[in-house]
Amino acid sequence: MVTPDVKRDAVAHVCMQHGVSQRRACEVLSIDRSSVRYRSVRPDDADIRAAMKLVASERRRFGYRRIHVMLDRQGIVMNLKKLRRLYREEKLTVRKRGGRKRALGTRRPLARPSRANERWSLDFVSDAFTDGRRFRVLAVVDDFTRECLALVADTSLSGRRLARELDAVITRRGKPRTIVSDNGTEMTSMAILEWCQNTYVDWHYIAPGKPMQNGFVESFNGSFRDECLNETLFSSLTQARIEITAWKEDYNRNRPHSSLGNITPSEFASQIALEKQAA
Repeated sequence: MVTPDVKRDAVAHVCMQHGVSQRRACEVLSIDRSSVRYRSVRPDDADIRAAMKLVASERRRFGYRRIHVMLDRQGIVMNLKKLRRLYREEKLTVRKRGGRKRALGTRRPLARPSRANERWSLDFVSDAFTDGRRFRVLAVVDDFTRECLALVADTSLSGRRLARELDAVITRRGKPRTIVSDNGTEMTSMAILEWCQNTYVDWHYIAPGKPMQNGFVESFNGSFRDECLNETLFSSLTQARIEITAWKEDYNRNRPHSSLGNITPSEFASQIALEKQAA
């Protein structure tokens, strides 16, 4: 036990597990009671944190030292060690690049969407034909209305093809503010990097091994696999596209969604549009 926080946790554990007083726990562990009872009076530095996050979002490859210089130019003068502490607490560590250029996405945390087209989620689902050949399905979901915006089935879906399919959805529906995905090679390809720069759409990558950070499309994928892919035998790509498109239309227009109060995504989207017009 070295740091004060660890010592406080140890005293609290002894008091809880053995039912002794704080004084007795401190005596047994040889810890000063003043250290245990100390409460920090350190300010939260909200203004500094906001300025630091703003610089980090604009200059994503800047570490805490360069951010310190940028803040100093703005007249925000502080000790470098303090800035490093705040930088770590805000989890702004710069992601190390791999051997090739990849799309990096945003570094700010995600907020719950409050309107349609504010955030889309996308992912790939794999399945097989009756002859054993594999195919993939690109799923795109609006996180607010829960509408399925696209289900694209093909034997190969590259990053450039992904960009074209997103352009097609935007032509029908409009441009989203943010897109959420995992770190697959199609999502981090040069084609997507170029697409993000041209469309000014923020792309947010979930942490590796954390699929529930993309929970909306993961939940959709479960329903899609359970109600469509596992219920149908596909003998050809043409048949798969027809069946999957029909299921998508049924999902949006007829299937009740429990998180929307058991109405369909299309009905929910219409209700929101009418409320917006009335306001």
